Amino acid sequence: MIELANEKQNQESLNNAIQTLDQLVKSHSTPKNIKNNITEMITELQSDEYSISVRASNLISTLDDITQDPNIPSYIRTSLWQVVSTLESIRE
Repeated sequence: MIELANEKQNQESLNNAIQTLDQLVKSHSTPKNIKNNITEMITELQSDEYSISVRASNLISTLDDITQDPNIPSYIRTSLWQVVSTLESIRE
């Protein structure tokens, strides 16, 4: 029963992260190269190849690298940190 609740919470966190990333892709102010990276991230998150926690961990690592870029606009960096925070709540 607890596992089912955790799985539901993990899926909800994953959906929230995807929704935030999708908003960045649809934003006209997001640079094209970042949109391409985010689109790839969304595809990776939606893949069923690995468990939700593995996908989240992989993406956290990728997002950490991207947010270190000094050329990324601050509002995008903030949104990506929000996604990292959401994905960190996913546990097996």
